[in-house]
Amino acid sequence: MAKVAFSLIFLLLSLAFGSGAPVTVVNGQKTWCVAKPSSDQATLLANINYSCSQVDCKILQKGGPCFYPDDLTNHASVAMNLYYQSHGKNHWNCDFRNSGLVVVSDPSYSNCIYA
Repeated sequence: MAKVAFSLIFLLLSLAFGSGAPVTVVNGQKTWCVAKPSSDQATLLANINYSCSQVDCKILQKGGPCFYPDDLTNHASVAMNLYYQSHGKNHWNCDFRNSGLVVVSDPSYSNCIYA
């Protein structure tokens, strides 16, 4: 139990302070990748373009379940998570030049379900 608590505290501290340290997730805790709110627009756009060149981003198209809100942070988060989920959910698959965050709270909303 103490190891689980330590690992979760380490994960939260890593996210809060952006240590870049490897993130360990224990006991099958589900994780997602989202864009850091402080990321600039050029970085977010590059993340969308790269992620969507590697995975199917149809859910971001107009009329898709994740199109709204129609902003770069939302679209980058969805695209980055699609990439992260399809590439093994390793912390390095959410780095995106230090513009991604691994989170343990499900970022899904409305009909936009983060896998």
